[in-house]
Amino acid sequence: MAEIHKGATITPTKVELVASWMGSQRWYAAKGTSPVVRRLASWRLGDPAGEVGVEVLVVSDSSGPVPVVYQVPLTYRGAPLEGAEHALVGTMEHSVLGPRWVYDAPHDPVYAAQLLELVQGRVRAESSAASDATDDTVVATPGAAWSREVRVVGSRVLSGEQSNTSVILDCEDTSGAPVPVIVKVFRMLSTGANPDVVLQSALREAGCIRVPAVVGSVAGQWPEPDASSEPSAEGEHTAYGHFAFAQEFLPGVEDAWRVASAAVRAGEDFSGPARALGEATAEVHATLAEALGATPTSPEVVREILDGMRARYAAAAAEVGALHDHEDAVSAILDAAENADWPALQRIHGDYHLGQVLHTPDGGWVLLDFEGEPLRPLSERNQPDQWIRDIAGMLRSFDYAGGAVEHSTGGSARDWVANSQRAFLDGYAATAGEDPRSRGALLAAFELDKAMYEVVYEVRNRPSWVDIPLAAVERLASGFEHLSTTATAPQEDTP
Repeated sequence: MAEIHKGATITPTKVELVASWMGSQRWYAAKGTSPVVRRLASWRLGDPAGEVGVEVLVVSDSSGPVPVVYQVPLTYRGAPLEGAEHALVGTMEHSVLGPRWVYDAPHDPVYAAQLLELVQGRVRAESSAASDATDDTVVATPGAAWSREVRVVGSRVLSGEQSNTSVILDCEDTSGAPVPVIVKVFRMLSTGANPDVVLQSALREAGCIRVPAVVGSVAGQWPEPDASSEPSAEGEHTAYGHFAFAQEFLPGVEDAWRVASAAVRAGEDFSGPARALGEATAEVHATLAEALGATPTSPEVVREILDGMRARYAAAAAEVGALHDHEDAVSAILDAAENADWPALQRIHGDYHLGQVLHTPDGGWVLLDFEGEPLRPLSERNQPDQWIRDIAGMLRSFDYAGGAVEHSTGGSARDWVANSQRAFLDGYAATAGEDPRSRGALLAAFELDKAMYEVVYEVRNRPSWVDIPLAAVERLASGFEHLSTTATAPQEDTP
């Protein structure tokens, strides 16, 4: 157990150190603002060597209109950690221990190793308030279908992530065999179960091998601040959510975006892999519906979904005036969708595109990252949705793969896109027993909604690419005149 030095002073304080550092991190949501940080909770992990302090802070940032809660794991060292200069949060002076170097813990091998020990249930979270005490508000849940005991021999942080921090762990089992693991450390915390944990765990427990094996997860409690409260305990309530999620890591494989993009550039037919991806998608949807249930879609839910689509169209048209030219077609598509027969609501991937899928040499397609659309509140991402939303997302992703190559080469990838989309839908229909194209109005509405999101994103972040989703809107709008509410899908994505 870690020794707590009661009465010791620290300069600067941990909160001050975190506040000066957090604003420049990729996962910090309020870019361009100065964080206003207060500590909500904390817990520790022990270092078997007794040299490194490992502490997880749960803090709120009230610099925006609504407080945002973050997880900030830190390690405290008595000397610099070689090769970790980029992960240095800062230095502080401890009145008992002297100078301390403070690091972003996912980059520290001691934290990485002890986090996996916690995930597997071999150690307990420790109190930050008292020596020789556990923190019972932090609970680890080993994967129900995971039976291998592994230990960390090396670790490295996966670069490029925006909202979370993933650590690749080089592990060995008791026989010395390598067992790569990846643990996702959730940075922005919200009350409620993380869908990535819930859905992948449910799929593996149901015997589905279309997702990585689940090693386990860590969840816990913290006092969640009220948006109107002052920095005190008043007005707070207890929140509960996931801190980390560990799963099997698949080294040496590429995501489908890279594989598909290479095929476009090389002019290679992608129909076979696309069909197999459709089959895998249908298998995952069926398993989720069976494992977690499905409920009929009420007229109230239909209106709520379509009202959201209409609002997103209005917002996109306000930023890109050219979209007003399609107002009549957009209205016709959404009106037709409102009168269509909607399938049951069920849990889905929620943010499905080629970057969320890996192709393994012997296992086919494997789906990743079931967190859902990151800009939606966690409470919404935990609700059942329409499986056709995932289909629309993947169709749009095929279009983007072709559009990206068209941007770089000036040529046309329309035939490649159309053939890949058709093969994907054929594979889904063969496995699901239902062709998404039989729900043409719904498919058009969900594709259109995704394209509107893309228009706004590109205008704000990558204006030179906005022609990709604008062209999709044009094709959907012009193609809908040939679409009945129950028959053929629009020519844009399902020729």
